Amino acid sequence: MRITVFGATGGTGSRLLEQACAAGHQVTAVVRDPARLTFSHPELSVVRSDVMDPAAIQPHVAGRDAVVSAIGARSTKAPITVQTDSTTSILKAMADAGVRRFVVVSNSGMLTDGDGPVSKYVVKPILWRFLKHPWTDMGRMEDVVRASELDWTIIRPPMLTNGPRTAGYRTAVNRNVRGGNRISRADLADCVLRHLADRDSIRTAISVAN
Repeated sequence: MRITVFGATGGTGSRLLEQACAAGHQVTAVVRDPARLTFSHPELSVVRSDVMDPAAIQPHVAGRDAVVSAIGARSTKAPITVQTDSTTSILKAMADAGVRRFVVVSNSGMLTDGDGPVSKYVVKPILWRFLKHPWTDMGRMEDVVRASELDWTIIRPPMLTNGPRTAGYRTAVNRNVRGGNRISRADLADCVLRHLADRDSIRTAISVAN
């Protein structure tokens, strides 16, 4: 597949590049600062562009089979709109270029469907106090994605770790994985790649956890 990745210099994005290239995909990484990307591969092209400018990124999504956003927020102390704004820009660029397949990484922490009572009524209300701003941004981002007419899939992981790729994770459709409170970034990247060509996951949210 020909894949464009946004958020490629982050923990999940970098693993996504490595796994996609190893699988033989032709990958374009759209980044703000190419110097932050240390991975190189014959199948990888790196371009500098502003994700917030749909016209600027359109040439880098045109002709692709799929586009992935693994953009994450770095600050939790103030209201942010980075994921909502970047996703809005990417979706416009894709629509203008006639590209349909979009997979975006969100999170399962802001939701409680499928959770047990301890997580639902004790753990997550506490986490909301500390993660209110990024979770609010992610929720708005998901609203933007759901309103799109493109072939989207939302991937929702819980807490991320730097553990190895195991491919032993669990998934759930439109609800959280019961008892799933963490997953490695490597397994998250594996899940994203597996769903790129999965037509059954179009217009669904897939929660993933070990």
